Amino acid sequence: MSNALLEEKKDLEVFGYKKFQLTDLPVKNFDLDLLKITEEFDKLPVDTYSLESHRYRRYSRAIINPWDTHFEWLPNHYDENGQAQSLYFQGSFNTEYLKEYRAFPSLSEEIKDNELLKEIIKYDYKETFWNTHDKLLPIHVGVHFVKYMVTEDHQESVASPNNMHQDGEPFTFVHLVTYKNVVGGTSTVGTTSCAGLKREEVDENLILDEFDLKYPLDSYGVCDQKVSHYVKGVKKGKESRPAERGVLLIDFTPTVIAIT
Repeated sequence: MSNALLEEKKDLEVFGYKKFQLTDLPVKNFDLDLLKITEEFDKLPVDTYSLESHRYRRYSRAIINPWDTHFEWLPNHYDENGQAQSLYFQGSFNTEYLKEYRAFPSLSEEIKDNELLKEIIKYDYKETFWNTHDKLLPIHVGVHFVKYMVTEDHQESVASPNNMHQDGEPFTFVHLVTYKNVVGGTSTVGTTSCAGLKREEVDENLILDEFDLKYPLDSYGVCDQKVSHYVKGVKKGKESRPAERGVLLIDFTPTVIAIT
């Protein structure tokens, strides 16, 4: 492992977050694969759970083995109309959907085969850290394609939840893919005591970092136990075209066996 990678890993473990850029992953057709990932954002369906939020998304689930980093997508769930879906659950961590399962359209089979996407997931996983018991079973991987897009000047596209929060998954990574005519979209990382507060309610002394992702594969990761985070809503810039911010969200959760 390179010294740079060791330093990034230390940042995540010690400070609870890290910023990085992924442009040198060992993928033969890097540019073509990135183009295909980018094109996938043009096909995202609207998030029907919150039409007023102007979000578009797909989501699929996978597992990765700690002992050999073997990666495998989990089967889709199918609704009564035969549409492929994947279930998502955040327990008590998202107050907008408290202990509620949401079913999002699954990623396309074509994009699941994308080598760059799989290498991004594996890279993120190698940055995580676990106790001995967590590494005895596969790690669950959640992969979201999320687009924040508005077409009118008065509109704003916001994340869920739209405040400082923790996700419930031990690790979450954010990778920018598309960024067009955007005002907003600023990422904020704060202490865990900020969770549940709106950005304007937070004591500035509790803010650890604030930054904009602007270029393809600008990225950051957070350790959920150590920090809270937030992304500002997206509005249109000065151009006439829509505002669009598309990100990959990749989270990791241990497999838990509970006998009651």
